[in-house]
Amino acid sequence: MIDFVINIVYIMLSAALLMAFIRLTRGPSLPDRVVALELIASIVVGYVGVHAINTNVSSLLDVAIVIALTAFLAAIGFARFVERGGRKNE
Repeated sequence: MIDFVINIVYIMLSAALLMAFIRLTRGPSLPDRVVALELIASIVVGYVGVHAINTNVSSLLDVAIVIALTAFLAAIGFARFVERGGRKNE
């Protein structure tokens, strides 16, 4: 039963990753693309977490935490970049 649920979760995460990637490539504005990139990082954390549950390897949770923290710092950097107006043509 747990294998069935894990396979369903992998399918749902894959669908979410596909939709987020489409938003990343076709996003009408830079903030949309930044949000899509943050969502992709969160989905990757979900993949790692589900894989850790599936394989009973608890050290993968440390990897998920590092990915989440790195994605958070990247989101802050992108937010500061967008807040300052993006690139300047000087």
